[in-house]
Amino acid sequence: MRRSALGPFTRVDTEIHVDLRSATLTLTKQGKTIFRTRVGVGKASTPTPRGHFWVREKLRVKNAPVYGNYALGTSAYAKLSDWPGGGVVGIHGTNEPNLIPGRPSHGCIRLPNNKVTQLWHLLALGTPLHVI
Repeated sequence: MRRSALGPFTRVDTEIHVDLRSATLTLTKQGKTIFRTRVGVGKASTPTPRGHFWVREKLRVKNAPVYGNYALGTSAYAKLSDWPGGGVVGIHGTNEPNLIPGRPSHGCIRLPNNKVTQLWHLLALGTPLHVI
């Protein structure tokens, strides 16, 4: 592929780490923790996939209280997802914050609405996502 066929390069200095065992999401910037929160992840029958992915879309969500006001689409795919259109593992808010921390989802990573708003503003597209 020719370089001219690609868009501009963006330098990203943030990384998201999701620990499925502790149901914790940590955002680092240049290797230092700048944000941490408890999360809801996939249940045993619809697990959040482990691996190395990235944030591919940042969405402002209107009139969808299930997801909060902000959401992140990732390059990860699950067997079944509650993301619109299915498959994509999203990082989004929830209308059931009492289920966090826990395993309530179809593969997505759920945060309290105020926390997903903070996270959305702290990272750029292309941010690596490591799910362990």
